[in-house]
Amino acid sequence: MKSFLSFAILCLIAASSLAQGEPKSDLMKQAVNKAAKSKPRVALGEVRDLANADALMTSNVPNYIKALSANTKSAPHFANLVQQVLFGGTIAPETKMAMALKIGEAYQSGYLYAHATRWLGASEAGSGILKGTLNDSQRTALRYAELLNSDIYGVTDAEFVKTRAFFNDSQVVELTMTVCFFNYFVRLVEGLSLPVESWAVESSPKTPAGLIREKISNVRVALISDDEMAATARAVETAKAAQSPQQGLGLGIANSQRAMLRVPDVAGAWRDFGTQNRATWSIERNIQLQISFAVSMVNGCRYCTVHQVLGLRRLGVDVTKLVAMKKDDSALTSREQTAVEFARKLTKSPISTTESDFAQLKKEFGDQGAIEVIMQTGSFAFMNRFTDGLRLPSEDEAIKVYQETYGDGKYKSDWKK
Repeated sequence: MKSFLSFAILCLIAASSLAQGEPKSDLMKQAVNKAAKSKPRVALGEVRDLANADALMTSNVPNYIKALSANTKSAPHFANLVQQVLFGGTIAPETKMAMALKIGEAYQSGYLYAHATRWLGASEAGSGILKGTLNDSQRTALRYAELLNSDIYGVTDAEFVKTRAFFNDSQVVELTMTVCFFNYFVRLVEGLSLPVESWAVESSPKTPAGLIREKISNVRVALISDDEMAATARAVETAKAAQSPQQGLGLGIANSQRAMLRVPDVAGAWRDFGTQNRATWSIERNIQLQISFAVSMVNGCRYCTVHQVLGLRRLGVDVTKLVAMKKDDSALTSREQTAVEFARKLTKSPISTTESDFAQLKKEFGDQGAIEVIMQTGSFAFMNRFTDGLRLPSEDEAIKVYQETYGDGKYKSDWKK
């Protein structure tokens, strides 16, 4: 207990705002309090023989892995995803950890803030960032994270040009996926009210040698890697298989997938995590799409809303219901509305959901279904920022179905430009 308190005090002194170098003691206090007081909203399972449960490869198992292990079959896939987001790609891990810290600060998430602080403290470069020592590219990455995190259209053309001065196309996709992932992460851990583990604020181990790689120079043009070519070939092969309404949208390789292939290791981990979920989830496909539609509408995401309309139409949802859904919830069933209302609240503010909110969700869907609603909400916190943040064009078939549903010409006029 003494070591825990000592490190907590050090955290209160050393943790800094990356923008101004000022202490952020309130968030660390919140993290310490959660370590002692918070009760998770779902069961936490025992996890063994998962070497990368902790992204820093210690024997510790984070509560998000325990929660997924007890309620889903995707814990190993998520552990791999966290590690790939942090240590995959070509951008320095410490830059991405700093982005996670920034997002934890923005959402007032003590859990994410504590873990990001621990990740940064594991290396000399990360420790320097915690003390407020950043270079121009890191400041640019944090600015990008701040803007995209606050609004899916927050990165203006002028700001994007500033980002491209330091990062090539593949790295911009990687930056975007990093912001998107930690928007997923914060909604998962806060939606489940996960307590911060005592070990997460007691010490910060050194980054394992196997995760350390040479610094990659700022190459203006990204070369197509062997991994990218292999991942593209696999994606093309997978797209040849027919997609049923229960599994996909029937678009082959969607433009979102094409963009993600710029960062094949992270994209592969995200795809594997999603594939595992789709194979085992208990909530119905139409509930998944209703959640996605609601989240995308809250965020004002053109690309994802069009996709959800296509998916719901392929499932046979009546056009009149889709038209009504764009205005209010009057056409939704009680079950649909329970999921949608929780998803909206979690989307607007990850720390805003209450025990009562979750109890209602759990009553309707059970433990497994409740965590699936949270995960689906997080998925579109991710996808909305990725697709419209990068201004990806919608596919012709998706636009056609949207226009048939809501009337010609509506596609362009309904969305921000």
